[in-house]
Amino acid sequence: MLDPIKPIKGRGATQYLQNRFDQIAYVRDPDADDSEEPLPRTQFLRDTSKSVIARNDSPDVPHDATLNPYRGCEHGCIYCYARPTHEYLGFSPGLDFETKIMVKEDAPELLRETFMKTSWTPQPVGLSGVTDPYQPIERKLRLTRRCLEVFAEFRNPVSIVTKNRLITRDIDVLSELARHNAVMVMVSVTTLDVSLNRIMEPRTSLPQQRLDAIAALANARIPVGVLMAPIVPGLTDEEIPRVLKAAATAGARWAGYIALKLPMAVAPLFEAWLTEHLPLKKEKILNRIRSIRGGKLHDSRFGSRMRGEGFHADHIEQFWRISCGKAGLNQDRFELSASAFRRPPANGQLALFE
Repeated sequence: MLDPIKPIKGRGATQYLQNRFDQIAYVRDPDADDSEEPLPRTQFLRDTSKSVIARNDSPDVPHDATLNPYRGCEHGCIYCYARPTHEYLGFSPGLDFETKIMVKEDAPELLRETFMKTSWTPQPVGLSGVTDPYQPIERKLRLTRRCLEVFAEFRNPVSIVTKNRLITRDIDVLSELARHNAVMVMVSVTTLDVSLNRIMEPRTSLPQQRLDAIAALANARIPVGVLMAPIVPGLTDEEIPRVLKAAATAGARWAGYIALKLPMAVAPLFEAWLTEHLPLKKEKILNRIRSIRGGKLHDSRFGSRMRGEGFHADHIEQFWRISCGKAGLNQDRFELSASAFRRPPANGQLALFE
């Protein structure tokens, strides 16, 4: 358990939790004056990966292929299950995860090279599988947009999950993909409580802005749903009906959820966050998480890691189904199609919009 430290404006984590692979640790002087420490600035570092499609064989993940233009995420969601992935890069899963962002500058070109290969089997690709493709720096770098233009050029299906209204910037490209049933968007809305949103997901779009994004996508006839990821037992589970009703009113057709999971370093970071921001609710929330995770804060087993098990997990699932029914969500099915996939001729590139 980490000692609580004064919150940092615009950040989810408050400290540089030690990398589990590193013997060197950042140790804060307990007598230091917080005002003497500079605020951590976001750094953008070049990722020189030679490929951009990641593969997984998890039965809990809908797609075998994913693409992540960014590693690390400036959104700073305190509960993010991807935080431990930053340790493989030699960084801390705490503040480093949200301040040291790896940027795959060549992602669009590498994606195009992948699609041009005859070994590529047209199939849905998840964008992103780990971090948000529409985090703040995307407004400037436009890597996600350029990747989407490649998807549209080849008509390869793509599934997108985001917490940022910036996705509405790319409605033109998404509409082109939608013509071929080659895109689906899930906008993540974890809470409608603005004050909770600001401390739990500090640099994401506000809840109403995400609902507005759902409305804009729906009005453009782009298949869109809502995702409560995660549902925090004992904190946000009571919001299920309100979130689903608001999303359905905005135009969402489908809904999904993931129960909070706290792998490795995420658990102490989340506990420290509760101590600082929600001390009176801390034990209730932690105990409720343990009740769906077999007495632990995380359970990595396939089949249970996304929903949990036990009385409270069953209650959340039943509450979810009833609320979806009342909101009119999940009344029909939608499947991405790769039937329109094409490759440009060897002598040139196809026009994006015909």
